[in-house]
Amino acid sequence: MESLDWIQYIDTRRLPYVVLVVVAGAVVAHWLARFLDELSESFTERRLLLKKVAVLSRWVIYLFLVTIAATNLLKLEKTALIAAAGTLGIVLGFSFKDVLASVTSGFFLVVDPPFQVGDRISFGGYYGEVVKIGLRSVRLVTLDDNLVTIPNSRFLTEPVASANAGALDCMVVVPFFIAASEDFVTARRLVHEATVTSRYVYLEKPVVTLLSEEFLGERFVTVIRVKAYVFDARFEKAFASDVTERVKQAFRGAGIRTPDHQVRDDLRLYREATSTSSL
Repeated sequence: MESLDWIQYIDTRRLPYVVLVVVAGAVVAHWLARFLDELSESFTERRLLLKKVAVLSRWVIYLFLVTIAATNLLKLEKTALIAAAGTLGIVLGFSFKDVLASVTSGFFLVVDPPFQVGDRISFGGYYGEVVKIGLRSVRLVTLDDNLVTIPNSRFLTEPVASANAGALDCMVVVPFFIAASEDFVTARRLVHEATVTSRYVYLEKPVVTLLSEEFLGERFVTVIRVKAYVFDARFEKAFASDVTERVKQAFRGAGIRTPDHQVRDDLRLYREATSTSSL
């Protein structure tokens, strides 16, 4: 019978009203978030802002619903209400420790976000676009279209890297390898030209090419890395692919050999020299 003592503190007459409000609020939250998501896909320049508004609106509605439910169902004096809230908090804290930790972490992700919906992040060995920041978890779509669900609480204790940090554009780094004996000045110019003429490049930010010499396996090679920005993070791979295709065609036209081509040429010359000496 003691377990039924809590019923006296609940106003059962207002229960249908509270249920109706909660259901209606949940439906509104769902359709508002869906509407804002669809709207963000139609207005690319405002996509990240609209997705952020969708997350904030969902949290505001949820907070409103919890407040409505508590104020209408509980019929307690102020002192009793504080005591009951404390007792209930302790019980829920032990029973749903992991869930509450994720919900609390989700609140901090919204208030002080290390990333936002639409960002490209690296976390726990995964890299992709954040598509949802929910009450309990963050959903991430990787570049090969896998949906990864990560508990919110992990983001408060583990490092996370954001590629675009709330901006629509995103830096992309593409390395190119040429044989150490090749004309690196011409190769560097061709890489730069191929990048700035790509349809995906964002020219409001600088395009930088860096030159270095490194060991690739047992061979000494020249590495040209281009750092440029794609106008929309979603076209990151398309941008890298487009630049790579242009550079390979330019290298072929200029006769610049990659390390693999140099190995094949050296092997062909060795075979020709061996066959000639045997005659």
